[in-house]
Amino acid sequence: MTESTISSAGLDERRRRALFRSWHRGMREMDILYGKFADAQIALLTDGELDDFERLMDLPDRDVLMFITGEAPTPTHYDTPVFRKLKTFHTHDGPIFG
Repeated sequence: MTESTISSAGLDERRRRALFRSWHRGMREMDILYGKFADAQIALLTDGELDDFERLMDLPDRDVLMFITGEAPTPTHYDTPVFRKLKTFHTHDGPIFG
């Protein structure tokens, strides 16, 4: 199942939009990566962190997936604390998807 597990009630409009975008990527893997992170963190992100998260979501999904899996190096300007939080949030000992 790929849908948010939290209610957007109580979130400001910008965070509601970001939460929706994080679960509606068009690529199931990214729905899971962004969506689960957003469920856990969206209400806690500062405005600056939300800026960084939104910039990441503006990138093609495949690019961000390659940065997270290490298939491609993360460009310096996207290697932000929020990107590192996203990557750390999804640490694992086995396959990412399966």
